[in-house]
Order: sequence, then structure tokens, then C-alpha cells
Amino acid sequence: MNKNILVQTKNLTKRYKNNIVLDNIDITIEKGKVYALIGQNGAGKTSLIRILMGLSFQSSGEIELFSKKEGTELEKQRKRIGSIIEGPTLYISMNAYQNLEAERICRGIPNKENIGKVLKLVGLKDVGKKKVKNFSLGMRQRLGIAMALLSNPDLLILDEPTNGLDPIGIVEMRELIKKLNEEKGITIIISSHILSELYQLATNYIIINKGKVLEKLTLEELDEKCKKHIAIKVDNVSLAVTIIENKLNTSNFKVMSDETIKLYDNLDDIKRVSSELSKAGLIITQIAVEGDSLEEYFVQLIGGKEND
Repeated sequence: MNKNILVQTKNLTKRYKNNIVLDNIDITIEKGKVYALIGQNGAGKTSLIRILMGLSFQSSGEIELFSKKEGTELEKQRKRIGSIIEGPTLYISMNAYQNLEAERICRGIPNKENIGKVLKLVGLKDVGKKKVKNFSLGMRQRLGIAMALLSNPDLLILDEPTNGLDPIGIVEMRELIKKLNEEKGITIIISSHILSELYQLATNYIIINKGKVLEKLTLEELDEKCKKHIAIKVDNVSLAVTIIENKLNTSNFKVMSDETIKLYDNLDDIKRVSSELSKAGLIITQIAVEGDSLEEYFVQLIGGKEND
């Protein structure tokens, strides 16, 4: 039993009649990390979240939450998860405190003192008796997160938390999510299609397309894949390495498992690189500047899969 693993799914599949919405999903969510669940609309992100929360059930496969996988035990563990799925449900004629009190009673959460704590945590401590109908969208989203935090969850699941927010609201939401993870140690899963936001938040990435997990990456692995470099393929790798070190005077390169050389220097002088390699008698089969933003990498990955 690994206490660092909060969620694990094995061959998780969901079908609606003849339509496969989730296709053998295997994911592992580890304690203390921020996971970005990336996918286009209809990719299966919300279906996966709803199954994790017990709002929907898989057709086949297994879910393990906090090392438990039996029916009643699984339901108990779900109390350790806070979530906002498809927007928070709020009483707009009530104020923030009243909304949280109603939520607390509804969910049978005993600790009334938590209301003040979570309001302070999400930056709504000073809104007083202002009714929710007069809140900005960003304030409503933060109140939704406060509701999800009422039970002191170990895991927080946020489905499109920045949807519809203006740039200031997006920054505030990003800072709040960072704070919850870094200061409170809450593990977070964020589903979103605003990839530039996720890149500033997540430690891990799960890319879903048409119900399948295409790739699972750490931030470091993503950075490595997206980092600008000259991709070089030649007929003699060891000779090319010698030329790069001696003629280009750099050791800032990597030889990958497929024998592609990734050169991180000389990006603005690809002609010189090509010339030095050719002068040494090397046959160059590929030389090009590569490296993408998260958006470009995602589009390339999805596009590649759709053309299979």
C-alpha cells in the first residue's frame, strides 16, 4: 500500500450505448502534486472526473481511492475529495457565509469554524453581507472553491476553474490554486483547455483525446520535449558529437535513444552547424529547429493521433 498514491485507475472504461467515452484509462495521482487534465471538449475529461466523484459509474475497470476499492469503502474515501464540476451551485440571494453554512449542513460537516477559515483562504473574508448575485464571476468561482474546501479535503478536483474569467480573475485563480497546493499541501487535479494557464500551475500532465490517454508527462519531461533545439540525424553519431564539441565548442546537447542529437546552442546559425558536419564527411538526413509551446505540442500530438 503506497500512501503517496491518492487515486489509481486501471482499464477504466465508460460506454454510452455504442459510444466509448473512456477507453481503458490508467492514471495515478500522487500526493502533493498538481495534475493538469488536458483535452478538447468531448475528450472525456468531465466523464473521468464524474466517475472519480461517484456521480457516474464505469462500464468496466477499477478505481482505487486512498488505497480502497470496495463499494462502501470507496464512498467513504470520496468524502476526502473536494470538487467543482461544471461550475459551483450557489444560492444567489444569500451571502457567502450563508452559502457555506447551507453547504456545511447539507453535507453533514460538523466544524462550523471552518467557514471563516475557508473564506479567508479564498480571499472572501471581507465581503460581509454582499449577496452572491452581486458577485463577479471570479468571486463566485472562489466561493465554489471555498465550498469544496469545507471538509478539509486531501484532494481537490477543479473542472475548468478559469472558464469565463477575465485576465485578472484568471491570475487570481492561478494564485489561489498555487497557494492551496504549496501552503496547504492539497493535491489538485485541474481540467482545462487554457493550456498556457496550466503550464504555469501543473507539475504533471495527463493528455486525453477521444477517451484515451495519449501521454502522461512531468513538467520536466514536457519542458524537455518543448525546449527549442536543432534536431540532427546523421549516419555517424559519435563523429557528429566530436565535431559539435570541437568545432562548435559546446557540450549543450543530448543524444536521444533514437540517435537524434538535440543541440540547444547555435539556434540562430543552423547553416554553420550543417556546414561543420558536412565538412567532416557526415551524411545529414535531418537538421531542423524544433520545440513547441504547450499549445503547439498538444495540437501536434492530437493532430498526429487523428491522422493515424
